[in-house]
Amino acid sequence: MTFEVSVENIKCGGCANSIVKGLQEIEGVASVEVDVEQGRVTIDADDCLRAQATERLLKLGYPEPGSAAGLKAAKAKAKSFVSCAVGRITDS
Repeated sequence: MTFEVSVENIKCGGCANSIVKGLQEIEGVASVEVDVEQGRVTIDADDCLRAQATERLLKLGYPEPGSAAGLKAAKAKAKSFVSCAVGRITDS
């Protein structure tokens, strides 16, 4: 079973790498695909893992649209910047 999650702050392949790596650490996630241009993450896992996946995405700095406001949104953007940089380094 697959499900999709729309997220904010995806800018590049480094972001995508961080998302894939972070979500694949969740037990039960078979695969992850990231559409950078659409800001969409497709997760091959049971739908009962949706909440855990969206929480992990938020911790990585990629919240669902409208789920992070004010300081929380600024913090998510800062985390996504770091996550993006780390994803670029591990991709090299």
